[in-house]
Amino acid sequence: MALPPLPPGQLPAASPPPATAMSNWRKDHLGASSVEPLPVVIIGNGPSGICLSYLLSGYTPYVKPDVAHPHPLLQRKLTEAPGVSVLDQDLDYLSEGLEGRCQSPVALLFDALLRPDTDFGGNMESVLTWKHQKERAIPHMVLGRNLPGGAWHSIEGSMVTLSQGQWMGLPDLQVKEWMCRRRRGLRNSRATAGDIAHYYRDYVTKKGLGHNFVSGAVVTAVEWGTPESSGSGVRHPGPLFQVSGFLTAEDQSRPPFSLCARNVVLATGTSDSPARLGIPGEALPFVHYELSALEAAVRAGTVSPASDPVLIVGAGLSAADAVLYARHYSIPAIHAFRRPVHDPGLVFNQLPKMLYPEYHKVHQMMREQSILSPSPYEGYRSLPEHQLLLLKEDRQAVFQDPKGLQKVFGVALVLVLIGSHPDLSFLPGAGANLAMDPDQPLSAKRNPIDVDPFTYQSTHQEGLYAVGPLVGDNFVRFVQGGALAVASSLLRKEARQPP
Repeated sequence: MALPPLPPGQLPAASPPPATAMSNWRKDHLGASSVEPLPVVIIGNGPSGICLSYLLSGYTPYVKPDVAHPHPLLQRKLTEAPGVSVLDQDLDYLSEGLEGRCQSPVALLFDALLRPDTDFGGNMESVLTWKHQKERAIPHMVLGRNLPGGAWHSIEGSMVTLSQGQWMGLPDLQVKEWMCRRRRGLRNSRATAGDIAHYYRDYVTKKGLGHNFVSGAVVTAVEWGTPESSGSGVRHPGPLFQVSGFLTAEDQSRPPFSLCARNVVLATGTSDSPARLGIPGEALPFVHYELSALEAAVRAGTVSPASDPVLIVGAGLSAADAVLYARHYSIPAIHAFRRPVHDPGLVFNQLPKMLYPEYHKVHQMMREQSILSPSPYEGYRSLPEHQLLLLKEDRQAVFQDPKGLQKVFGVALVLVLIGSHPDLSFLPGAGANLAMDPDQPLSAKRNPIDVDPFTYQSTHQEGLYAVGPLVGDNFVRFVQGGALAVASSLLRKEARQPP
């Protein structure tokens, strides 16, 4: 996706083309002939990968000596080890007793240190101060398909983030402060996806992390075996990983790379593979899985206020975004979903109305406008508890209603927005054996990768870590705790490596 033009004076992209921007050690490690394994390879350059790179680059968090945390139990624990980096403390002990909007204790801990009272409406500054201690840095490489920021570069730039803008920030560079420098403001305390994607690129540049990042890197295989000796004769205590893939170059060539690493961190997110309905006709050319398809159809004039309606399938925020987009351009829409509108599991029932008025408007439309009632919202039809059975070549959509009756509608375009799955096809068995329940498909919400909660190392494979949505941490605000846990574990592990 083309990036928006940079404003005057803005820094360029954080990562130059990999073929010309690598230092010698990067060139050596990207070739198959490297004899000494890299300590860490991170697969994925979104917020999780960026935050982990920051922590592995020697940026070390300490608690400010003159600041009291509003959580009394945490404050008492923090005073027990003055002058000791958070990375060197017992994360299990520090995070005990914390509660919040996340299941991960370390995620709650790091969030509480970065944003002490944000859940209570406060704006207290972080209790952390950061010291750049280069001697603590661990050599690593971050591989990503996109520019730093990952999937944020694939989201429509004008869309507003679900989370508050301040919650999208990474350590030691507040989003609000960064946007003020760019003379931008937060809309209803939220930022646009384009701003956030640009912020992540800029973060990598400002923090001097660019030399660790390789953009346009597609990983095709990760393999591991038993501990081996390197060419120097030193025996490594854990398994060695072989990371293989190719680089995407401007000249359309795909030069291969192969990396040897002592540790691999999976930070790929879950937006790689859209979920499908598994019904006849789903492969027809008018069926799509991204909002951008509707945007393109509007621009091309293939859907318009006079066309057949767009069918939007799903009851999550992506589907709501599509409804809002269609309403904005007066495109008729049929909105179908399997759940009842009052289902407490619907995300709309979990969002504060004051912060998210547009999503609550969609939920109101879903409630008030079913196909059987007079339409208070012209051009919009809601089909709660309807199952899409079949799509025909003549653009007919066949549904089954709650009573088992079939209904048929003519549609111009179909958007299936029912979530997505991680693409871990580069792992043995596509990573299925790493999940909490190896007999069920890997799912960020229902069956994430099984990791130790205080190191984020896989419980099934030594040296393999996972962070972010792959382990159930779905908001940027909370993925950073995973990075803290991994960095703490790797620092301890690398300290034990033979010289």
